Amino acid sequence: MSAEYTNNHYVPQWYQRQFIPADRTDRELYVLDLKPDSFRDGAGVRRQRKALRRTGTRKCFAIDNLYTTRLGGMESRELERVFFGDVDAHGKEAVEFFTRFDHDRVSGEALEMLMMYMSTQKLRTPKGLDWLVNQTGRRRRGDVLGHLTALRTLYGAIWAECVWQIADASQSETKFIVSDHPVTVYNRSCAPGHPSCRGANDPDIRLHATHTLFPLSGERLLIFTNRSWACNPRRPPVEPRPNPNLFRRAMFNFLEIQTRRQLSEQDVWTINCIIKRRAYRYIAAAREEWLYPERHVRFNWRAVGDEHLLMPDPRSLHPGAEMIMGYTGGRTSAMDTFGRRPDDRAFGHEARSVQENQAHRRWCEEFESLFGPRRRGASWDDHTNERVA
Repeated sequence: MSAEYTNNHYVPQWYQRQFIPADRTDRELYVLDLKPDSFRDGAGVRRQRKALRRTGTRKCFAIDNLYTTRLGGMESRELERVFFGDVDAHGKEAVEFFTRFDHDRVSGEALEMLMMYMSTQKLRTPKGLDWLVNQTGRRRRGDVLGHLTALRTLYGAIWAECVWQIADASQSETKFIVSDHPVTVYNRSCAPGHPSCRGANDPDIRLHATHTLFPLSGERLLIFTNRSWACNPRRPPVEPRPNPNLFRRAMFNFLEIQTRRQLSEQDVWTINCIIKRRAYRYIAAAREEWLYPERHVRFNWRAVGDEHLLMPDPRSLHPGAEMIMGYTGGRTSAMDTFGRRPDDRAFGHEARSVQENQAHRRWCEEFESLFGPRRRGASWDDHTNERVA
């Protein structure tokens, strides 16, 4: 059988290139192995392999036949050729769209493609596949990969209902690193070593205080924050957000995306520490020194949350809303910002709750006292009214 489609990249080459500066002619990355193997040399002495290497994208974040399935004596590479080929092609378009996004245009297709790509990306890595094994109890390669394709929209509804920030590192000399598990999850109360973070586990994205970080490129970072937490971070951080159900429809408001937030170099070093701590084994960067962010900041997991580094600006938000959609022919439907329908007793609760609105106002006042009157990240309305920081 042909060797085509046997070199399987669990982090696509096009995505890796997002982290290589355009003026770099060698198009290579520095790759750091966080758990280097040991070996015995010719004299029988045990030595550790070099942790650092420099390589092109073809040999970075790739395992031969990771997605090859076998039945009897037959091999199939259709998953790599067809499924991942399609996901990556559309994912590339979506990542490029949101990398450039600044409220100049909207695209429902780009949104759907990004949600599909990110959900798939979170599951297709060695860490994601090990998580699937733990969740399903199935160890046969074909069974695990079958679950991967079936769950390719697993996180889409929850992420679509989050508050989105696109943070910018263009003014920082240091840029974002890329890990072997690029969709990174942070919860202030779930540091590495916490039961929910051991092995292949990540904190559940549906917990109030969970942020999802996804570098779009070396200079752009997408941060998802659950609306319940963005509007009131005085909740229990490891309790689930409202309506945590998966596999359902959701509403998305492009006008609420917060852009133009400029990160300091210290911010970028801290975010790179999070990415490195949540990697499974490998991280990569365009410069060697970026692989060691802990040398440049005094990193403390809980402090990232205490200092609200990842939080969107709450002054652009509202705790909840009810949306009514009209269709040709006169049919209507409704949904609130947490995806609940009118037949749900909690429908629109946050929009009408005096307690929720008071808590949100107090948080807005506290945020302003900490960060000043100018918007740290700006929605479409903030851009229009020139409230951008």
